[in-house]
Amino acid sequence: MDGRTLKFLNVIDEYSRLCLAIRVGRRCRAAEVIDTIEELLKLYPPPTYLRMDNGPEFIANALQEWSAGSGCNTAYIPPGSPWENPFVESFNSRFRDEFLNIELFTSVQEAKLLAEQHRIEFDTYRPQSTLQGRTPLEVLHQWKAA
Repeated sequence: MDGRTLKFLNVIDEYSRLCLAIRVGRRCRAAEVIDTIEELLKLYPPPTYLRMDNGPEFIANALQEWSAGSGCNTAYIPPGSPWENPFVESFNSRFRDEFLNIELFTSVQEAKLLAEQHRIEFDTYRPQSTLQGRTPLEVLHQWKAA
């Protein structure tokens, strides 16, 4: 609302399409990316790969060093190839259309709260055709039960 930029870091699980996190802040640096991943690693098993685009926060030395030390491999999509990251690109498109384009935030805290509500709704109540009409949370629970 004040005209200042907000950055949203969306983390999506490729298998279940679960939105694991939406991090909101005035900036998004490698340190914030690392903090977000470390928080997720406390809740979920480590991924084989972290697929990312070539944004400066993702190609930073700090993230490269953290990745090498953590055992989480990185897989970067080629520049200008969003089709190589379809699940995140699809989420980001819907996130823009269904959330960012209709909300006006008075503070970072409000943006965080509303983004978290959107994430929970997406994961819990939004069946997806690519998941045979299941929600991301249903897919995750079925995978864990198998």
